[in-house]
Amino acid sequence: MLYTLHELAYASAAPFRIGAQWARDFWTHPFNPAAETALGRTAFASAELFESVTRRYGKPAWGLETVEIDGRKVRTSEQVIWSSPWCRLVRFARHLGDLKRAGKPTVAPAVLIVAPLSGHYATLLRGTVETFLQDHDVYVTDWANARQVPMLEGRFDFFDYIDHVRTMLAQIGPRAHVVGVCQPGPPVLAACALMAEDGDPNRPASMTFMGSPIDACLSPTEINGLAEEKPFTWFRSNMIHTVPWPYPGFGRRVYPGFVQLYSFMSMNEERHVDAHREYFQHLVNGDGDGVEKHEAFYNEYLSVLDLTEEFYLQTIDIVFQQHLLPRGLLEHRGRRVDLTKVTDIGLMTVEGEKDDISGVGQTQAAHALCPNIPDDRRVLWVQPDVGHYGVFNGRRFRDEIYPRTRDFIARNEALSVPERPAAAA
Repeated sequence: MLYTLHELAYASAAPFRIGAQWARDFWTHPFNPAAETALGRTAFASAELFESVTRRYGKPAWGLETVEIDGRKVRTSEQVIWSSPWCRLVRFARHLGDLKRAGKPTVAPAVLIVAPLSGHYATLLRGTVETFLQDHDVYVTDWANARQVPMLEGRFDFFDYIDHVRTMLAQIGPRAHVVGVCQPGPPVLAACALMAEDGDPNRPASMTFMGSPIDACLSPTEINGLAEEKPFTWFRSNMIHTVPWPYPGFGRRVYPGFVQLYSFMSMNEERHVDAHREYFQHLVNGDGDGVEKHEAFYNEYLSVLDLTEEFYLQTIDIVFQQHLLPRGLLEHRGRRVDLTKVTDIGLMTVEGEKDDISGVGQTQAAHALCPNIPDDRRVLWVQPDVGHYGVFNGRRFRDEIYPRTRDFIARNEALSVPERPAAAA
């Protein structure tokens, strides 16, 4: 019912949204003599603000046709390497001629960036991908919006996620490197452990976890507190809703992206209100830089996707309530996940000192859980003065976190070269 009411509210605002668009066009028309007056600028700003907060934000484009490497533009092409109804494995292939002109090697370590499946599209990692493209052959998981997947495609749960990670690493080939950003930490670590135990030739050469709840009972945050204080039945009764017609996933039970979005926004309500107040003032003053910065952030932040009921509820149960992986109790398809079997996969953990989503200690717990990884294949890093988002994006990520990650990958790449056949970038 909530999902239907949400869609009804969006539809009922359509006439007002159209009116706001007309008003915006009227007050910016070059033949309107009042366009540049204080009244005109205020009226335009009001219409623009209303339209921006009531529009439907679809899946953003990657927008990575080129990346800058050592001051030179290098063209990239987006290639879908593998897909299922639930995910596309996307490779951003760099143009070899441009790389040569930039003085960069044309063969680079393959890196799979596993994007979070927690309410936002993989494009939230645009800056992460762009940075890694400087030195790596980059692949990224582009997860599907559950409301767009027909019921005939069946279920997608926590264990399917693990299987997807294994399959995508196999598609990339032997001894790639995997980077799990936020939510993927536990299932990616589980997939790596299973591959290590199997002696899978496609097991990664290294795994990097950024702001991930590997052991969510350590340094609990407000989100951890909510997950633990509410009984499991509360999440099933209050957080799961049915996709309405006419979406392709009509009838599917999901955790709606808009519920996740409203929950996160309510945690920082004053900050978002202030941001929109400043946006309004930037519009009135004609401050293009301020407007562009605001729109770039919120166009991404307000674009959300739905999670399947089974994946969301299993994540709550496995990761945030029972803590099965750090307790050594997680079973995958009837088989216990044994983290002690990880012996030749490098491990790097990155945390933010001010992270209010995954507290300091939750990610680095992976080091104690994987005791048989050699010390020379480990890195534990806590970045000062950054929150959750700053762990994988922004200036400090580019200047301080990424160089360490790049060096860690290069070191583990060198250690794994004898096991990897030659491959073209």
